[in-house]
Amino acid sequence: MVIRVRLAHTADLEPAELDAARTLLDEAFDGGFSDEDWNHGLGGMHVLVQDGSGLAAHGSVVMRRIRHRGRWLRTGYVEAVAVRPDARRTGLGGRVMAEVERVIERAYDLGALSASEEGAPLYAARGWQQWRGRVHALSPDGIVRLPEEEGGVYVRPALAGPLDPGRELVFDWRDGDVT
Repeated sequence: MVIRVRLAHTADLEPAELDAARTLLDEAFDGGFSDEDWNHGLGGMHVLVQDGSGLAAHGSVVMRRIRHRGRWLRTGYVEAVAVRPDARRTGLGGRVMAEVERVIERAYDLGALSASEEGAPLYAARGWQQWRGRVHALSPDGIVRLPEEEGGVYVRPALAGPLDPGRELVFDWRDGDVT
C-alpha cells in the first residue's frame, strides 16, 4: 500500500482536506473533539497521511508562547493528532510525529503538547518528556495555576535547552482547554 505524507499550512489546505481532517478527528475521538479543539489545531502546519482509503492520520503544530524562567519561548504546540481507527498500530502516528518534530526542531524554541492517557506512550517513546513541574496560564484575570493539567503536559526542548521542573510553565491563554 502506498502511503503519502503531506506537510502544509492551514492556508494551503483545500476545504475538502480540512473537512476530511475534521471528520477523522471526530471519528478518532468518538465525537469528543469539540469546535474549540478543532480551532486550536488551525493556523499552523498540518501533517496529512493518506493511504488507499483516504486520510489515515493527521496532526498539526501551531505557534504558542510559554513562559519559563522569566522568558517567553516560541513554542510549537502539537494539536489534533489522530489515526483512523482501522489504521492504528501501523506506524502512522509515528510518521505524523516525525514531521511535527522536524518542524518544531527547525522553527521553535520548545515543543509542547497535552497528552491523553492513550496518546502518552507514543510521545514518551519518541523522547517527549512528561513535564513534572507546575502548569499555569496567563488568564484574562492574571496568572492562574492549572493543577488538573499537571502530569498531562509533555515537552521537547528544541532551541531552548534544558528546562527546570522547579520552575513553572506559564501558557498563553486561549478559549477552551488552555493546554
